[in-house]
Amino acid sequence: MVRIDTCGMSCPQPVLMTKKALDKNPEGAEIVVDNNTAKINVKRYLEKFKYSVEISEEGELYILSARK
Repeated sequence: MVRIDTCGMSCPQPVLMTKKALDKNPEGAEIVVDNNTAKINVKRYLEKFKYSVEISEEGELYILSARK
């Protein structure tokens, strides 16, 4: 599974990076975000395309695990 680090980026960049990664790896990905807005937007994007999403926290980071 591919891991995408979007820390320090504001929307829509995390969503665009997620889309690009899933185009190459449609089975899933781990997306690392560092703000609540990116977490919500990436989660919404993933759910729109029928990915199951689990969110965990590592310090001040959010890890979104997406799987088909």
